[in-house]
Amino acid sequence: MTPDQFQEPRWARFLFTSQAAAWLWLIVRLYMASVWLPAGIEKVTSGEWLFGDGSAISGLVGKAIADPGTPSWYASFLQSVVVPNAGLFATLVAIGELAVGLGLLLGLLTGIAAFFGVFMNANYVLSGVLSSNPVLIVLGALVMLAWRNAGWIGLDRLFIPWVHRTFYAGTDGDAAPPKAS
Repeated sequence: MTPDQFQEPRWARFLFTSQAAAWLWLIVRLYMASVWLPAGIEKVTSGEWLFGDGSAISGLVGKAIADPGTPSWYASFLQSVVVPNAGLFATLVAIGELAVGLGLLLGLLTGIAAFFGVFMNANYVLSGVLSSNPVLIVLGALVMLAWRNAGWIGLDRLFIPWVHRTFYAGTDGDAAPPKAS
């Protein structure tokens, strides 16, 4: 049997491709958005996170560097990259949380929003902040797997076909993007 002959189990086809499961993914997306969006709004409107000196994240980063449980490679990354650029990273966190929350709420670029949510949650866990981050990592990974129907009840239902019509020649779905001249 070759990979193109393999057929997914019925439960996987239901979860990751059926329109009926889109309602389940809507509930998951709304839960995730209810975590990301308020956190992002709070950071963006607080005046401490955007384009500042980075003091908003310095406490968390300092604890992570000092914690013996933090992987040494990650502590080294924090010390050599994040600390000198703390203002930039604080801004990226605030805007990133807001963007992930909006993407999940609206169902726009849902798989990409879930990916960046998982990426940020993984960084929070590596920094020693557990909270709801492990749950959000699992849910985000599942939403990434279900990207085809996770945004079906949302703007992806309109946006993805528009991207296909606008940037892909042909109608067979396997067409390559147009060549640059």
